[in-house]
Amino acid sequence: MHNKLTMINGNEIYYESYLQQPSAPTIILLHGFLSSTFSFRWLIPLLRKEYNVLSIDLPPFGKSGKSHSYIYSNENHAMTVIQLCEKLDLNAITLIGHSMGGQIALNISYLKPDLVDQCILLCSSAYLKKSKRSLVLSSYLPFFHFFVKRYLEKSGVEKNLRNVVYDHSKIDVEMEKGYLEPFLEERIFPALTRMIRDHEGDLPVQFLRKIDTPCLLIWGEHDKVVPLQIGKRLHGDLKNAKLIVLKDTGHLVPEEKPEEVFQLIKEYIKETKQ
Repeated sequence: MHNKLTMINGNEIYYESYLQQPSAPTIILLHGFLSSTFSFRWLIPLLRKEYNVLSIDLPPFGKSGKSHSYIYSNENHAMTVIQLCEKLDLNAITLIGHSMGGQIALNISYLKPDLVDQCILLCSSAYLKKSKRSLVLSSYLPFFHFFVKRYLEKSGVEKNLRNVVYDHSKIDVEMEKGYLEPFLEERIFPALTRMIRDHEGDLPVQFLRKIDTPCLLIWGEHDKVVPLQIGKRLHGDLKNAKLIVLKDTGHLVPEEKPEEVFQLIKEYIKETKQ
């Protein structure tokens, strides 16, 4: 494994690289909101046995930069990933995106369809509207980032994890520490404020219907964050999509069912390549 920090699109981008098999397909992992590459900790060891794997911290999360001038929109995140692929000379990739990362994957598939062979969406964000004007205006207040910090502290890591994980017995100290660590750095809160301001909304239906990329949708039956009905709607709007529902599973499918998710990914890549 190689941990790397590189300047892309005006921000420092951290990624973990497992590119030891030149002939194998390349998978790029994109995490969700308030998360990092840590969320794929159980999935990566399974994937790297058969694929080249890149796991990216989308800024301002994880170990990536928290630039005040970077545009934290879905489209610009997508351009950052595209530029990283160009820098590393990657093509014919498989995108795996969880939650917000799924929306970034859809943006990449829309903007650069020739780059992507398959798109695997794990409880993907979809149909979210642009940030409310009142919230955007509030984000310009000098100390607004303190309100963002206080809100996140009030909700707490354990409470948030109980909301995204169906089986609460899976929540342990290691998991809590892994999801808390990125927020111990004060610089993330001004960047999150900028992210609220920059959020342009998810891809509209007319854009989704133009995506030809084969898409596998894997959803938790009991997802409270992005309910299954969103997955069913997305399945209908994507012209080349397959939906699989995991029973007794919440929103955090890479943590809750890594072996099952891995097998579904493996079968889908084989199926679409044939």
